[in-house]
Amino acid sequence: MLNKNTAQINEFFLLNSGFCDVCDSETIFESHNSWLRDNYICRICMSIPRERAIMSVIKKLYGGNSFYKKKIHESSPSPERQIYKKLKQHARHYLATQFYSDQEFGSTINGFQNENLENQTFKDGIFDVVITLDVMEHIYNPKRVFKEVERTLKSGGRYIFTVPMINKHSASEQWAKLYKGGNVFIYKPEYHGNPVDENGSPVTWHWGFDITIYIKKSSGMHAEIISEYNQQKGILGEYNEVVVCTKL
Repeated sequence: MLNKNTAQINEFFLLNSGFCDVCDSETIFESHNSWLRDNYICRICMSIPRERAIMSVIKKLYGGNSFYKKKIHESSPSPERQIYKKLKQHARHYLATQFYSDQEFGSTINGFQNENLENQTFKDGIFDVVITLDVMEHIYNPKRVFKEVERTLKSGGRYIFTVPMINKHSASEQWAKLYKGGNVFIYKPEYHGNPVDENGSPVTWHWGFDITIYIKKSSGMHAEIISEYNQQKGILGEYNEVVVCTKL
């Protein structure tokens, strides 16, 4: 066991003790290679940095257990990830949805409600919180999604999400588009894992920090980027920014 506030590099690229905001435990964070984003795990719950980052932000925004009393919609969670399991277990009004493009929207498939984020079946103003982890880089019409999320949120509700800020200080770029119902890449093809499609999801946008302006123009929501590097919380590595949008 490492002493608190210590770190070692031996057979690991990084190894240190700390506190995990996903499993609420004193733990060890470790990674065997330098790509920390997907490999810097909590030994107890196997969470990765962006999960810990979003939970850290949620705790700061809501404190205590009040968050778990909220009506929460999470789109496209990975069922094997600990954050999904935690929300499903503890949140009283938690709804997880997936996107099955060839199935009826609003129906239940494999335990998930089928929803298209660009055209949701929900009534206006029913959620306190909407959450996505690394979804907005796979959306063809993000303006429509931000507008739809704003529509489904209650006044004062929040959309809290992670997305890789690939472009950082450069302008956001559309990376792929739909043409005659099919995906067409504008630049070099990129795919990420998809929990409901073994072929993965095409990357459609490379976002920069100007995403907050994009959100404001698309939906009217106020948006801010929260970026925290904290080794004791296991939040190190690439693209772990959390975006918090508030319905005014």
